[in-house]
Amino acid sequence: MTRIGFLSFGHWQAVPGSKVLTGQDSLLQTIELAVAAEELGVDGAFVRVHHFARQLASPFPLLAAIGAKTSRIEIGTGVIDMRYENPLYMAEDAAAADLISGGRLQLGISRGSPETALRGYESFGYVPADGEDDGTMARHHAEVFRAAIAGAGVAQANPAMTGTTAPLSIQPQSPGLSDRIWWGSGTRATAEWTAQQGMNLMSSTLLTEDTGVPFDELQAEQIALFRSAWVAAGWEREPRVSVSRSILPIIDDETRHYFGLRAQADAKDQVGMLDGALSRFGRSYIGEPDAIAAELAQDAAVAAADTVLVTVPNQLGVEFNAKILGSIMRDIAPALR
Repeated sequence: MTRIGFLSFGHWQAVPGSKVLTGQDSLLQTIELAVAAEELGVDGAFVRVHHFARQLASPFPLLAAIGAKTSRIEIGTGVIDMRYENPLYMAEDAAAADLISGGRLQLGISRGSPETALRGYESFGYVPADGEDDGTMARHHAEVFRAAIAGAGVAQANPAMTGTTAPLSIQPQSPGLSDRIWWGSGTRATAEWTAQQGMNLMSSTLLTEDTGVPFDELQAEQIALFRSAWVAAGWEREPRVSVSRSILPIIDDETRHYFGLRAQADAKDQVGMLDGALSRFGRSYIGEPDAIAAELAQDAAVAAADTVLVTVPNQLGVEFNAKILGSIMRDIAPALR
């Protein structure tokens, strides 16, 4: 069965029309939307993480608050840029948020996307080692983080305090969290690497490569390569795969006002340069709910994934986004399940 979640970038800006004027607005409204989404039957509440921008940046206090306010909905990230992270401190935060939520954390991590700051991770104190680039550093941080949440000893005990020199693990530990780590993959090659590492696959609305085929077909190929590599690696559990989509049903005058003119312009893939690579950006699904349902039913990557994350226009406020999510769950989701 396909799970439906929302993905918020958490933008805030004091401009005409915005209902999210400050960072506090963004945080509190994200919690409110997660509560409303759970009541609507949505399966997941996910947040994007960006630094040095008016967007959500520190996910764990927010995820813990959502976990405390809800009881069923999955909570997660899409994605945390591991170039910026202290992996051991992150392991403590992640375990705490997971325990508060009762084991509902689905944590998306990756090398990250282009940021507003030039080598911003260096300002956080993380500089690639000699012969290492920032992507390699991100993967190393991820390796240390995953070992820590799996209970590996990461510091030698003080015998004067403990009577032993055995290695100590990060505390608290949250059983099962290790199986709920996702890697945000932008290419077919990184999808295969993700499978080899034993992580779930998270694929967004863009791929940093292009072969000339429609976005959904290229993404479906990425998913197929991931699943094949997973089997070859011999992992015993069944992996999960998510894809992100922009879905905006036109259901009244308000939604038509905001998105009606975009329906044709955004109905096709876009190809352009991103971070020095030719990239393909997936189309938006805008229109009458029944038409969107029919189109999504033909989306090859949606069919291949088990989870669809719907990007939401968070600056339009909780009530508007709850209305959009309600239509998606009522009028569109049944066609995908």
